[in-house]
Amino acid sequence: MTEAAPETARDAVELTYVPVLADAVGAIRARAKATPSGRLQNGVLLGSALLMVGALALNLTSAKGVSAGGTALCVAALVLAAGLYFLVPGLQGQQLHRMFATQGEFRAVVDADGLRQSSRDWGMTFRWPMLPRYTETDELFVLLSGDKHGVGIAILPKRGLADPADADRLRALLDQHITRL
Repeated sequence: MTEAAPETARDAVELTYVPVLADAVGAIRARAKATPSGRLQNGVLLGSALLMVGALALNLTSAKGVSAGGTALCVAALVLAAGLYFLVPGLQGQQLHRMFATQGEFRAVVDADGLRQSSRDWGMTFRWPMLPRYTETDELFVLLSGDKHGVGIAILPKRGLADPADADRLRALLDQHITRL
């Protein structure tokens, strides 16, 4: 029986990037799709919008005639629900981005032990149990804490990889140690 070769530094995947707003917004949107609380929030907002569309349709086709006040209320509620659905991730992403925007270039190393991220004034090490799951978008790998809200989040932009083929290496490393959502 042969032993598996120990992981070496070349088994690590490194990323170097400057955080941009789109990373933070994309990560917030990905978290909302991947976590139970995010899906619930999206469902409530979309359900509210659909309910308002139905109420508006009933108002406009009522045998008693159209109620201007009812129409205005339905339209306002519809705009609010749809606005929240589209605006909340952007606003949350802006808050997240502000925290990192002044740090300049980031370096991340992902290996068998976990994730190490650092910048000019900041450094953090996450062992795999801290971020036990991840989701992927076209632009990002988003690592999430195990709670239903995904409060803990680490963003790894694919543009930070030295070679596009490193995305497959990183995905394989993540799949080996944590759960893909």
